[in-house]
Amino acid sequence: MHVSPLEGHRKWAASYDTGPNPLLALETRLLLELLTPLEASRVLDIACGTGRWMLWAQQQGAGVLGIDFCAEMVLEASRKPGLAGRLSLADACHVPVADGAVDLAICSFALGYLASPRPAIAEMARVSRKGGRVVVTDLHPCALAAGWTRSFRSNGQVVEIDHHRHLIESWEDAAQSAGLTLDWRLDASFAEPEREIIRAAGKDSLFPELSHLPALLGMSWIKS
Repeated sequence: MHVSPLEGHRKWAASYDTGPNPLLALETRLLLELLTPLEASRVLDIACGTGRWMLWAQQQGAGVLGIDFCAEMVLEASRKPGLAGRLSLADACHVPVADGAVDLAICSFALGYLASPRPAIAEMARVSRKGGRVVVTDLHPCALAAGWTRSFRSNGQVVEIDHHRHLIESWEDAAQSAGLTLDWRLDASFAEPEREIIRAAGKDSLFPELSHLPALLGMSWIKS
């Protein structure tokens, strides 16, 4: 079944936090250290989904806000401790936050649902203070080129979400146009910590193949 990004996330919301997801595990494993310290920081999670990065940032002592275009995802996030009242239903390309309001703007696994990354990255730069950080992650273009999909299971059926393939250069061009300077870049593959999650998804035999390609693209920029 192929569905739009909005319909897909409506269907996915209730099980998003419980299904085995090696991509989220890989991203979390690598970013936890790179994003700290956050104490007393203002963090905006764009396309926040069920609020996993919001919850983690709040536990690190940050003040958090989150937006998402899917009401069902926002509802799930609002059920997490301390996140109710810190969420808005909004589009990544039209963020209802003032200029220079946050220390960190993060967007996790969402740019591929947009026709172009440029408007969202421009918005992330706009809401970040001078010297603030913009962090974006997504499924790696090499994985998409190899036929990987954005999909999940719902009621025993595979649901594949429509998406766009963006060149890495499109991220770089968008960031440069928005006045952002690259701090670090990740081209990360699955490793032993993700093997058990892949096994739980019934794909253990595919682990050698899955771990051969970069699965995650991540970039962090500083606003000049």
